[in-house]
Amino acid sequence: MRFSPLFWPIRLKGSTIYILDETRLPQKLAYIKARNYKQACKAIKDMKTRAAGQVLLVMYIFLQLLKQGKRKELARVALTINKTRPTLSFKSLTDMVLGWSKNRVPLEKCLLGFLEGLKYSRIRQAEDAAKLLKNNDTVLTHCNISGLMPLIADIASKQGKSLKFFATETRPYLQGSRLTAWELRRAGFDVTLITDNMVASVMAQGRIDKVIVGADHLALNGDIANKIGTYQIAVTAKYFRVPFYVICPPPSDKKSGKEVKIEIRPDKEMLEYQGLRLAPVGAKGYYPAFDITPYKLITKHIRMEIKR
Repeated sequence: MRFSPLFWPIRLKGSTIYILDETRLPQKLAYIKARNYKQACKAIKDMKTRAAGQVLLVMYIFLQLLKQGKRKELARVALTINKTRPTLSFKSLTDMVLGWSKNRVPLEKCLLGFLEGLKYSRIRQAEDAAKLLKNNDTVLTHCNISGLMPLIADIASKQGKSLKFFATETRPYLQGSRLTAWELRRAGFDVTLITDNMVASVMAQGRIDKVIVGADHLALNGDIANKIGTYQIAVTAKYFRVPFYVICPPPSDKKSGKEVKIEIRPDKEMLEYQGLRLAPVGAKGYYPAFDITPYKLITKHIRMEIKR
């Protein structure tokens, strides 16, 4: 089974965390060295790693603290972690770790066990997604699912299914072009890049058979929060009767998407790109990083199951 570097973008060597810098892809495969929790939390805030990478990083921060002999700092560090990203909430993870510590269980063993379980849960999600696809399907995706799309394609290939992909650019961070298209081509799969506003036109032409996206947050009623632009794709897929599948985490304690806090990123991230000003001076930007897709628009949730 082949894995993209984005499938497991975090490593711990000694007491240093190595974080795959997704903002430098596809030009360079480079890693950031985080020697303490503050540097690691900054990597989360700056979106140097996202989605599954951020979940992994949270757990590696706690492992790093243990390596550094700083177990007494767990609670204080957990508070810092919880403040990094509002929509992808880490509180359930940090509460779980603090609970292990309070009950005086072997903390390092629990952390490593959780990570191992997460790995196999992600593989199972890819397997479940591959079962929903047919030979010669063309799959549209939005943003990036942290290494799962090429894994889905690889599993489907072993089942005798040939797949093609359409990936949206996913503005303004361009995860679709910088990450999804890169990892699919790196794995040898057929991928076509489109801008975010081409989805309706491409579906109208009958080019899309299925949609598979990720989710940063799953509410109890089935609503999801995912990268901004997901909602409009779901509406369009419903109109054209294209199945819309979501690879999502375990549900939170939120009753519906209305209770999920949407992160508003700095408008500079829309107005500039890699130091280049894209908009005229004085123009304002509005960048909600996520939107809510109602459960009624979702054909199937491909849920992650993790034993804690």
